[in-house]
Parts: sequence; C-alpha cells; structure tokens
Amino acid sequence: METILITGAGSGLGKELALQYANKGYHILLVGRTLEKLTDTEKEIITNGGKATSFAMDIGDIDQVEKWTATILKKHKITHLINNAGVGYFGPLTSLTNRQVDEMIHTNITGTINVTKTLLPHLLAHPNTKIMNIISTAGQKGKVNESVYVACKYAIRGFTESLIKELEASSTSVTAVYMGGMDTPFWNNAPGHIKDKSRLRTPKDIASTIISEFNGQAELFV
Repeated sequence: METILITGAGSGLGKELALQYANKGYHILLVGRTLEKLTDTEKEIITNGGKATSFAMDIGDIDQVEKWTATILKKHKITHLINNAGVGYFGPLTSLTNRQVDEMIHTNITGTINVTKTLLPHLLAHPNTKIMNIISTAGQKGKVNESVYVACKYAIRGFTESLIKELEASSTSVTAVYMGGMDTPFWNNAPGHIKDKSRLRTPKDIASTIISEFNGQAELFV
C-alpha cells in the first residue's frame, strides 16, 4: 500500500484530498496543528474502509518536524508528499497584525520548506516518489487585500520551480498546483473579502480534479 503524507489535512482541500486518495487505496498520514480535526478526518476514512494515521505538529517548527518525521519513517514508507497546509489573513496591509504576518510566513513558507527538506532524503531513496505543492492563483498575480498571503505563495512558487530543476535528474517529481477560488473555512478570517461565495468551487470538486488530472507533471492548473 502506497502512503501519502498530507499537511493541513484536518479541513478544506487537505481533508478532501485525504478522503479521496484514501478511497483509492492509499494509506494517508494526516498532518496538522489541531489533533481533533485530524482524528475526525481519520475516523471518516476508517469508517469508509480506508487507512489513515494522524500526527499533530506545527510544521513551522523544525524541531517538531524532524522529531515526528523520524517517528513516522520508522513505520511508514512515504511515496507522496502533499504540501497543502496554509494560513491566510486578508485586508489592507496596515490592518494586519504582526502576529498574523508571522503566522502566514511561519506556516505557508517555513512550514512547507521544513517538511519538504526533512522528507526529501527519504523520498529520493525510493523510486517514483512525488511532491505536490498547493499554491493557488495567489502565486501567479497580485491581489487586493492579500499582500502577505500572495507574497507567501510567490515564495512557494519559486521554491517549487527551483526544486523541479534541482530534482529533474532524480526519481522524485515535483508539481506546482494552481487553482482558483475555493469555498473553505479559510475565508472565516476575512468576513466580506469574498462577496459572492457561490462562484467558488468546493474543496471536494477541486480535490477530484487534482487527483484525476495529476500524473507527475511540473504544473497542474485546476
């Protein structure tokens, strides 16, 4: 059984990717900050006949990531990493608190790099492994009232494009996933930022498209 580690797997797109990949027979390692959300996803997967294990950690803390990764790799051979975890706060730059700015950078940039760097030696040691970084269109163009969030996504776009070049001769493929607006709990941090949520696609629909169209390509637009 192949094993996929998904960050931010307790809600939104991460949860949907976990549920749908589990239905396809993958063992899912659920990673996030809130154990309760992860275990809810885990129970749903198990109820549907799948296999999942939860690990609560702050991916922005390299000590936690290294500690948990060592524990995970004692029992699991990971074949696919999905860096999905993200935090967003929206509004004019001057309205954002220093804590909000730090949290976005801590999770969206540092966290993604921490998990990838820590798992990469393991992935490179096995054939046909994959890394998928969820970026969104925020990594393609600037957006009003999303300055720091967009900056984070641009950073991960650059990180991903560089990794693609760095690993092109290896057996590990790297994919940048770009998708448009999605209706998730993400927007709870920004009341009024999205005026018409009905035009947004659901995490379930986007997860289904990602899974059906993903084949290890460098870029995936959904």
